[in-house]
Amino acid sequence: MLPSETLSALAPHAGGRYVDGTLGGAGHSALLLDASAPDGRVLGIDADAAALERARERLAPAVTAGRLLLRQGNFAQMDELARDADFAPVDGILLDLGLSSDQLADAARGFSFVADAPLDMRFDTSQGQPAADLVNTLDETELADLLWRYGEERRSRAIARRIVAQRRRAPIARTGELARLITSVMPGRPGGIHPATRSFQALRIAVNDELGNLEAALPRAVELLRPGGRIAVISFHSLEDRIVKRYFNEEARGCVCPPELPVCVCGRSPRLRVVTRHPITASAEELARNARSRSAKLRVAERA
Repeated sequence: MLPSETLSALAPHAGGRYVDGTLGGAGHSALLLDASAPDGRVLGIDADAAALERARERLAPAVTAGRLLLRQGNFAQMDELARDADFAPVDGILLDLGLSSDQLADAARGFSFVADAPLDMRFDTSQGQPAADLVNTLDETELADLLWRYGEERRSRAIARRIVAQRRRAPIARTGELARLITSVMPGRPGGIHPATRSFQALRIAVNDELGNLEAALPRAVELLRPGGRIAVISFHSLEDRIVKRYFNEEARGCVCPPELPVCVCGRSPRLRVVTRHPITASAEELARNARSRSAKLRVAERA
């Protein structure tokens, strides 16, 4: 997503060290490796073991040469993973949030309502609660609040009411069943998004604690950056973008003393310089190639 814009923002160079905190299909890592040849290095992190295996095969020469290091974990752990790999400080960090195309295409993972599958949605299937647990155990108010908070689903209460009524008969265990329930509450409109889109997004965000991990990751990323190093974050949801924007702006501030104090006593210096005052979005050419890029927003900041 936003490949040329991301490369321009991070400006990789020979000998540089870069963290791809959301490896996914390894497309961004491949670009970083090419742009930092012959001796630039990339640390690729992903919670999804399948993503790491795909990257190991796709970029085998870089792995063999020691230019691509692969680690399983959440990007909120990037500082620990980088230091354990003797990979700090770094020149650039990329976080491309949300689903990868491979995860979306893997019907068995339960991220999509297009194909019927177990209602899972975990990035790391070895830990955490699958989406079915939330769907079948949260009370009606909690479920409605989740769909509204993370999916901004306007019919959240009606959908939660229908889910609770259905699960009294039998647990809801499949993506197809959940999608049909949602569609029965709010049939789709021609040309509009699928009625289950926002609810599935909300469940995925909750299952993987995506917003909590993003909030934890940003300060750790800044600590990893060397002066002049950059962090680039691609978000797909207004809540994610708001978190990134707020954090970048807060860290770009200096003194935070009350205005009535005649001199600064906090001693706070800016840790970041905001590079993108407004988010970068996909070009018309990319939108034509990839409809998913319509929601992508890239924000960039530089370590002071």
